[in-house]
Amino acid sequence: MDNKVLRKLFLGFIQIHILHHAKEDAIYGSWMLEELQEHGYEISAGTLYPILHNMEKDQLLQKEEVNVDGKIRKYYRITDKGDSVLQEARAKAYELFKEIT
Repeated sequence: MDNKVLRKLFLGFIQIHILHHAKEDAIYGSWMLEELQEHGYEISAGTLYPILHNMEKDQLLQKEEVNVDGKIRKYYRITDKGDSVLQEARAKAYELFKEIT
């Protein structure tokens, strides 16, 4: 199996997953990494953090820096734009799911 092709395909799923959790509550990188790994995504911090930064740059997520035990932790929450994208992605994913199952 071609892992490079799968990684490109799963990137969209990962972003939807991030938006979903950022809508429920603020997320941070190490938690999100564990969450994705629990769902079978083989992803490293070196892959996740650029995704989060790009989603912030695209105004899908908003970052807040919080001091936690003397260290700065970056929390991400969904933006209104991110919520709109998530709603559209859910609708498209549902249509795809109906078609392929």
